[in-house]
Amino acid sequence: MSYQTPRGTYDIMPEDTGKWLEMEQLIRDVCRLYRYREIRTPIFEDTSVFKRENDSSDMVNKEMYTFAMGDESYTLRPEGTAGVIRSFDQHKLYGASELPSRLYYLGPMFRHERPQKGRQRQFTQFGIESIGAKSPEIDAEAIALGIEIVRRMGISSVKVCINTLGDDASRQAYREALKAYFTPHISSLCPDCHRRLEQNPLRILDCKADAQNPILHEAPRLSDYLNEESRTYFQKVLDTLDALGIPYEIDDRLVRGLDYYTHTVFEVKSTRPDSGAQATIFAGGRYDHLVEYFGGPELSGMGFAIGLERLISLAQDEGWTPKESSDAEVYVMSVGDTGTKPLEIGTQLRNEGIVADVNLLPRSMKAQFKSADRSNARVIIIVGEEELKTGAVNVKDKTTNTQTTVALEQLSETVKEILKK
Repeated sequence: MSYQTPRGTYDIMPEDTGKWLEMEQLIRDVCRLYRYREIRTPIFEDTSVFKRENDSSDMVNKEMYTFAMGDESYTLRPEGTAGVIRSFDQHKLYGASELPSRLYYLGPMFRHERPQKGRQRQFTQFGIESIGAKSPEIDAEAIALGIEIVRRMGISSVKVCINTLGDDASRQAYREALKAYFTPHISSLCPDCHRRLEQNPLRILDCKADAQNPILHEAPRLSDYLNEESRTYFQKVLDTLDALGIPYEIDDRLVRGLDYYTHTVFEVKSTRPDSGAQATIFAGGRYDHLVEYFGGPELSGMGFAIGLERLISLAQDEGWTPKESSDAEVYVMSVGDTGTKPLEIGTQLRNEGIVADVNLLPRSMKAQFKSADRSNARVIIIVGEEELKTGAVNVKDKTTNTQTTVALEQLSETVKEILKK
């Protein structure tokens, strides 16, 4: 029997892990510049962390991996924010001397959805959460952080789509207007929208099945239901983006797929024609009630998430290549009975920061040279039985195709000089 990865999962092979490591380090470097610190939460949580009361999102209602252990129900995390807020409250990070707490996470998430390019059932997500303070400038800074990551990955074909959901009062007025509008038309909408009408009619605007239905396009506009406080807040976000030189488009149909958002919501999308349905690079928004929901004080938060599979795919489409190489710098081979000396030499070079491959098999010189070629090593050290008697080895510089005999005491210095050229 031949075993395969489960549908919607995949292996990252050794020739690709270098790209992932470099991307992850790039992300960590940007977070450090913005003074965000990493938080690591469990891969599974109590189901109630994600399945909150009257949640209308597809993620909660259709996509979660939930399992029972005795009387307990657990869920593989489908997104990062809820676990971070749960941890923020559990460990009373709101008692810090200075808020907001700037946190980021990076790791696997799980959603049972139809696999397609850039979207898998197990996927890797990076996200930030700025928790404990509320200001338009914090919202704009979060977008700027994400844009910086995208820029450093070499992705230039992007646009920022942004909207506001307003405060509680504005959103409640809009919900009532939508419910009154959609109720007489509900029979022409998909079954999921029937549920959304009662739970959260804003989610009907985000329906994929009815995206082209004219009923959605003729629905009331949220902007008509914003109070003055919500309008002022959103305008300050836009003004800050202008000051930072970040262009944007206002999309008054943008509501995002999770129910906890308030005020600012946004999506940063690829404008490449071949990005298709997977155009969104990262997305997020502000949330005013999650901290309180998990037992903490009434504090606001702001965050976004990036699917790293999609990020690396778009970056490679635009020509991004990692700087790191898995090639060897030095290849150590042996001739005759040299005992453990080749491995001793390789270990010494590695201890000095030189990437060394060592032949550890009884092979011919021809086979060893072929192996050295495959390693792409620039320097070949030939450890010969006769040369060792005089305390020396042969060193070949593949760039100049020259070979010299070098005393063991001078070997490291000689290799470093060749590699510097």
